[in-house]
Amino acid sequence: MSISVLILTLNEEDNLQKCLQSVKWSNDIVVLDSFSTDRTVKIAEEMGAQVIQRRFDNWSAHQNWAVRNIRFKHPWVYYSDADEIVPMELCHEMLAVTGDPEAEHVAYRVRYKNFFCDRWIKHCGIYPVWVLRLFRPDKIQWERLVNPVPVVQGTEGRLEQHFHHYSFNKGLEAWFEKHNKYSSQEADEGIKTIRNGFEDWEGLFSLHDGARRRRALKELAFRLPFRPTLRFLYMYLLRMGFLDGWEGLTYCRLLSMYEYLIVLKMQERVRQEQEGSR
Repeated sequence: MSISVLILTLNEEDNLQKCLQSVKWSNDIVVLDSFSTDRTVKIAEEMGAQVIQRRFDNWSAHQNWAVRNIRFKHPWVYYSDADEIVPMELCHEMLAVTGDPEAEHVAYRVRYKNFFCDRWIKHCGIYPVWVLRLFRPDKIQWERLVNPVPVVQGTEGRLEQHFHHYSFNKGLEAWFEKHNKYSSQEADEGIKTIRNGFEDWEGLFSLHDGARRRRALKELAFRLPFRPTLRFLYMYLLRMGFLDGWEGLTYCRLLSMYEYLIVLKMQERVRQEQEGSR
């Protein structure tokens, strides 16, 4: 097969086996593990994956290290999280585009179906979201500490098929633990962004540079008042999350809570700095 697979893990014994089974069509599966303390490494090795370990610092640095230091067997890499599944329809489409010698693109974006309580959340503003997952490793790098933004040296394409995302597979406690860490990184990023000022108004309306537009939107969002409430109203009403039933309501509440946690941590950091300077 002409595609390598990269999976980043940290204590993913509950998810990894199904993820690996869904990408067994590749003969080059690399698990970049951040020194898991559960059975993650054992599962990966038993299923034939190559395991490389590196201490996690932040998302962009971790992913950049992977594409710069791992020797993949193939010129194309598909990146997957451990809580994701790759259907065969997506596999066939990826093999078709990467096997085309006249292909103009160096990276491809893929839509995903996000599942909560076994229900595909079709609305809430999270579908369709195009994420960059198939790429030539020498043509990409990532920016930002959390929810990194890919920067591609070349043109991007889009694939028709989806992958499946099961972010709540390990339960709400694990979800809250993970997003508590994410919110700390987002708070640091938000404070830095606000202090640097916002100047990229042109980037907000960039039609041809998706990465620039997403960076500009994220930077502007840090400055909005009532962000948690606005996010809930946007997801549940404007993007019709109510059509996803109880699961949609709960999902929108969880994401607005996450936004509120970021706001609280930003305020706490500013207050601590002010008290420390007295």
